[in-house]
Amino acid sequence: MSKRSRPETLRAPNVRETPFSGDPNEVRAVTRQEIVPVAMISVLFALLALLVCYSRGYMLLYGDAVAHLGTARRILDSRNPGWSQLGGVWLPLPHLLMVPFVQKLAWWQDGLAGAWPSLLCYILGVAGFYRLVRRMLVPRWALAATAFYALNPNLLYLATTAMTEPLFLTLVVWLIVLTLECIDDIGNGTTEQLGRQLVLIGVVIFAAVFTRYDGWIFGAAVWCMLAWTMLRSRKLPKKIAPAFVVFTIITVAGPVLWLAYNQHFFHDPLDFMRGPYSAVAIERKTTPPGAPHYRGWHNLGWALIFYTRCAQVDAAAWETGFALLLAALAGLWMTIRGGFAGVHRAAILLWLPLPFYLYSVSYGSVPIFIPQLYPHSFYNARYGMEMLPAFTVFAFVALAGLERALAAKQPAVARLLPVTALVLAFVNCFVMMYFTPLVLKEGIVNASTRIPFESAIARQLESFPMGVPILMYNSDHIGALQRAGIPLHQTISEGDRDSFDRALSDPADTALYVVAIAGDPVAQAVAAHPDGLTELSVLCTTGQPCARIYKSDRYGVAHVPKQR
Repeated sequence: MSKRSRPETLRAPNVRETPFSGDPNEVRAVTRQEIVPVAMISVLFALLALLVCYSRGYMLLYGDAVAHLGTARRILDSRNPGWSQLGGVWLPLPHLLMVPFVQKLAWWQDGLAGAWPSLLCYILGVAGFYRLVRRMLVPRWALAATAFYALNPNLLYLATTAMTEPLFLTLVVWLIVLTLECIDDIGNGTTEQLGRQLVLIGVVIFAAVFTRYDGWIFGAAVWCMLAWTMLRSRKLPKKIAPAFVVFTIITVAGPVLWLAYNQHFFHDPLDFMRGPYSAVAIERKTTPPGAPHYRGWHNLGWALIFYTRCAQVDAAAWETGFALLLAALAGLWMTIRGGFAGVHRAAILLWLPLPFYLYSVSYGSVPIFIPQLYPHSFYNARYGMEMLPAFTVFAFVALAGLERALAAKQPAVARLLPVTALVLAFVNCFVMMYFTPLVLKEGIVNASTRIPFESAIARQLESFPMGVPILMYNSDHIGALQRAGIPLHQTISEGDRDSFDRALSDPADTALYVVAIAGDPVAQAVAAHPDGLTELSVLCTTGQPCARIYKSDRYGVAHVPKQR
């Protein structure tokens, strides 16, 4: 090797400068040449998942997916469009991403409006995941780990829906990637891109904060980690200080803006925690009077059992989730024992969902039910998906360590390990699909009564004249309007509080048709003010409240448009 080339080979890895060397035992930053094929393969997986789920009608199984689409739709399609329609519990970024797609009526009705952004997030998430594990593992193990992550059937299913998990997992993966790269640059004294890196990390934190509440914890943890790293470093020039201030402002801005939004529109900055649509209120409403609390209530031990078991079943087939968890814990222990290099410090943040959900289950009124544990039902099973990146990364760290341990004594076995792991990633996918993955199964079970009920209401709505005002509470069964293709601005609902309150005081005078579902505010208003209403039909299905359809006898004839 010449003296001129020697310094080049000793340079710290940099994603913009490190060429593809092809060394099968090199751990370094990923190159564009490597990441593009991974992204292209993930596009193929995404399209196959969309084909399967669209053809089988899986995209609208979750009531939350239907509600997310409805929230996105009413931002522009409502009697009072605008920022007030974002809601006060669900964070707004997923809905804002759906707005351009959900205004197309057909895409709103079939769920494609939520699939497009989720599929894009899946592709970006897989690319980011490969970029992350390539910093920790040699190519063969990075590829096997990425395959295991990308082929998870629960993730593939969620990537075709309007649920928030694909977006949040993508933001978490990229947040960890950018953080570890920033820490490495600080350690190497590479400051040329550091200012822009800090601002970009702040933007990703801002997006995570406005996607899920665990994003608030990730943002705080990343800020603390970077602040501590920069404080300890003596290589940083003072010109980085303004960028760190901007990074701090962006990080803090997300929670502050959400508190201000809740205060402005709902007169309580903590409405998302204690308002009528909060987890506490839902748990109180769905728990029968005198019934005991769910297991895990104020019990961290049971919360740990439920959440880790849920995460295992979300990630792996049958009982192999136990092996995956043990391997991940072994990889975590190996990482800690190996020292806290920058890449490892950042990667350990992938375990943050564990304490977050332990607290949420124990003290946040967020139960998790899976069929493997009493009461053997389905509720919030998708929350275990937050641990998929941590389980995958650290399980494959452990497998890579096992390969190194076997290399001297059992070289043939060591060479077979990566290939075996890659094959098992595909086997895990096929077995989970054969027995129906947990998240999809939860959607199927919980939709078994809701969809027939909303379809029955939709058939009644389709018989109404076009454009007539309909008084209906939209928060629980907006899927009926979605299936019927009724524009939301045609309804008088809680989305416009002033007109809704006036309508509840005299239903017959403010709408031609009234849809009252037992227990909702409209049903209570009809019971209190029945004058001028003629009952047209009663719709009841198993497992759902009855809906009563009324026609007003007083609503002005001049208001009624022509028949369809």
